[in-house]
Amino acid sequence: MAKKLCFLLGSGGARGIAHVGFLKAMEEEGIKPDCIAGCSMGAVVGACYSKGVSLDKMKSVIDTIKMKDIVDLNFIPFNKKSLFRSLKMRQRIIELLGEGNIEDLEIPFECVAVDIVKGRVVTLNKGCLINAVCASSAIPMVFKPVEIDDMELVDGGILMRIPFASAKHFKADVTVAVDVIGGLKEFKPNKNIFSQAMRVMEVADTFIAHKNAAYHKPDLLITPDMGDMSQFKAQNLDVAYEAGYKAGKENAQKIKDLLK
Repeated sequence: MAKKLCFLLGSGGARGIAHVGFLKAMEEEGIKPDCIAGCSMGAVVGACYSKGVSLDKMKSVIDTIKMKDIVDLNFIPFNKKSLFRSLKMRQRIIELLGEGNIEDLEIPFECVAVDIVKGRVVTLNKGCLINAVCASSAIPMVFKPVEIDDMELVDGGILMRIPFASAKHFKADVTVAVDVIGGLKEFKPNKNIFSQAMRVMEVADTFIAHKNAAYHKPDLLITPDMGDMSQFKAQNLDVAYEAGYKAGKENAQKIKDLLK
């Protein structure tokens, strides 16, 4: 009986484009996951792949996207819950995924978000796909939280950079996790408050991610090498794509061996 393969695609902002390159390499190697879980940008890419959106289409979107396509400033942000209104970002995701529910996807999929009301990780595996993906990728203070039932959901990367628990939910035999952020690199934030806040989040995120990886122990943890590329700037996206592709090619045989 064939082993059940699960891909866990982690958060990472602009660095998350590496997931597209990784999946392209997997496709060329004839490796197809039986289920996918994602967080933040990993949720966006994972949902697209699970829906059947071609990797070439994803790459074409990456090649043409600009910051003005996804940001729409709140004019009085201190009286709102975010710096941006999130309308443009949501529209871009709708253009890729269309309408529909998670249960309707070609490949079983789920993603994680954080409920800031109760302070917990929430797994989203049913209902509106767009709401789930937008919630998983709603960077706090940057994008507006997504309200589902009595929850206010923001980026899952706050507490669960890689959705390790999903491997158990799917009863996977082989778990391959792709961490596009990796370890914390030395960096001195500049004097503006946004830079300081993002650095604090990076430090906390790295500490929690390492604890989670040590506890859950995926069969294979892949960390594409993107050097000092920032996850917060939509620049050098080809670098991320190529790094993910290279990491996929380098680890393809390991995955095939795990599936034997």
